[in-house]
Amino acid sequence: MTPDSPDKLDIHSEKFLHTLMRRQLWLSITCAAAFLVALFGLPLLNYFFPELMAKRIFGFTLTWFVLGVLFFTFVWLIAWVFILRSMALEQSEVAEVNDEPKPQNPNTTHQINTNPETPNIGSSTLALVLGVWSLSGVWCLVFGV
Repeated sequence: MTPDSPDKLDIHSEKFLHTLMRRQLWLSITCAAAFLVALFGLPLLNYFFPELMAKRIFGFTLTWFVLGVLFFTFVWLIAWVFILRSMALEQSEVAEVNDEPKPQNPNTTHQINTNPETPNIGSSTLALVLGVWSLSGVWCLVFGV
């Protein structure tokens, strides 16, 4: 397939967008299903296995340990997996569409984007993404530091 062929998928086309949205929808449904299992799993475990859920772990009953510690950890893990998989989906779709070989020189300079419709993703994006995950404010709120 040559770059000028009509069956080559354009990154700005509706077909590309719908394909990406369909894959991200399935990712969203999978993450939502994992969250619902955790949300409804705890009451079901309490109902069907009350002796097990009454066991003590670190001074708490298993129910409170799961609710107070493991639930938030699990939700954070779901969000982290969603973000990583979503970014990987986007990158794989773009790589699939472009069919371009990767540059061999890792020290190549970034080009300035002259198209206002597509943002130029540079090193500042990484700082922005990592800034979202700064949990220092939550630490202060929870522990009163």
